[in-house]
Amino acid sequence: MWNENDKKLMAAKGITESVIEAQLKRFETGFPWLKLEAAATVGKGIMRLDTKQQTQCIKLWKEYQGGGASIEKFQPASGAASRMFKNLFAFINEGKSTPDTDFEKQFFDSVTQFAFFPQLNKTCVTLYQKNVAELVEAGRYADVLKALLMPEGMNYGALPKGLLKFHRAAAGTVHTPLEEHLEEGAQYAADANRRVRIHFTVSPEHRSGFERLIKAKVPLMEKVWGVKYDITLSEQKASTDTIAVNMDNTPYRDANGNLLFRPAGHGALLENLNERDADVVFIKNVDNVVPLRLRSVSTRYKKMIGGYLIQVQRQLKKYLEALDKGNVKSGELKAMLRYAQQTLCIIDKAAESMDDDALAAWLRDKFNRPIRVCGVVPNEGEPGGGPYLAYNADGSASPQILESAQINPDDEAAVEMMRSGTHFNPVDLVCYIKDYKGIKFDLRKFVDDNTGFISVKSKDGVDIKALELPGLWNGSMSNWNTIFVEVPIDTFNPVKTVNDLLRKAHQ
Repeated sequence: MWNENDKKLMAAKGITESVIEAQLKRFETGFPWLKLEAAATVGKGIMRLDTKQQTQCIKLWKEYQGGGASIEKFQPASGAASRMFKNLFAFINEGKSTPDTDFEKQFFDSVTQFAFFPQLNKTCVTLYQKNVAELVEAGRYADVLKALLMPEGMNYGALPKGLLKFHRAAAGTVHTPLEEHLEEGAQYAADANRRVRIHFTVSPEHRSGFERLIKAKVPLMEKVWGVKYDITLSEQKASTDTIAVNMDNTPYRDANGNLLFRPAGHGALLENLNERDADVVFIKNVDNVVPLRLRSVSTRYKKMIGGYLIQVQRQLKKYLEALDKGNVKSGELKAMLRYAQQTLCIIDKAAESMDDDALAAWLRDKFNRPIRVCGVVPNEGEPGGGPYLAYNADGSASPQILESAQINPDDEAAVEMMRSGTHFNPVDLVCYIKDYKGIKFDLRKFVDDNTGFISVKSKDGVDIKALELPGLWNGSMSNWNTIFVEVPIDTFNPVKTVNDLLRKAHQ
């Protein structure tokens, strides 16, 4: 099946023939629908901490920071912002002369409110010798958008979100998401020595842009926040790319007969996360940031879920150390089982009837896993994944973050569970990625390979199928211990479209 050019391409990417063959088989078989126990709700899969519990968790987090804390912010930031400007690209591509949709009208009516407006104005003058207002008055709306989106202008249509001007900051400056994440790190992720470790995953073509901005901004931020930044970058590994196929599942080849490999979604970043050496890792979407004046709520709840994570990790460490010593009494084993049921929300009826030896083995297996505490917000109709109790391969059920594409649309009970969901996943995670002995987990061993996606894309006008690996916070973390904790909707302020920057949280 494979010619010499194919084999050279595979070797260059670090992908074996057996991996490719497994991917081709997956296109044939597809992915199974996930079986649901229930949508997670408060009291059944989601913890709601009262004010006293929140205060205790925040205190615990501050104590952890002041001790021998090993903390890092892991920041996926490689994706291009092209979808953020989808509506504006459509305006250009359709050859429109005047805004006629609500989205287009809102953009032009409010264009001066964007943090990037001063740069856009200057770019228009450079390109057309007219500023934005003059171009708009002359009906040259498309030229304004070209100045914003195209390579000859600001190139915002191809840049990653992390490098776009999102917010106005102090003294007339503007901040990109990268800068907001640097500030966030100083506010809740500094260790006892005031060191802030942040790791950005970036695309190769934009790595230099991140490096330049970091070099320019870090010295001042270190003075302002009294910290020392330790910033590292990595790129999505070529070995995680997946082969593209035709609609009949045969390998797609371009006009020159070459195979096509595609980035396999954010699930591919598990390899990058697996190389981090911190104990505690915070993860969130790059666009979910707000200006400093509005950030107190976000930082408070980051500290809260961080403290809750440490509380859980220490309890599991005690249980595992006791299990290692052996001779744990039946009553103690039952107490551990209740913890697994009530705090980790693991459902396994078989565990209740196990003898002591079998239950001890079951508990050891369930407890000795990476841990993640996920902030979830009340669902207000935002698109994306949600918290569920879903069944695992061993017959148990546990908390999982699922996407709608993983749920069988023909299963009426599952669809009703999806509709009845009360909460949404904003990607607000804090993770413990070492075991109770301080040894780093191999995170690749905790992936559910049956939770990927197959999507239809277009290449040179031809429909093709693409394979995405299990998502970073979906199937890649299926076999972690997962705890959902309710956080307020104010902590969730995504920028999915450029007009989201006009919302109060970003002004």
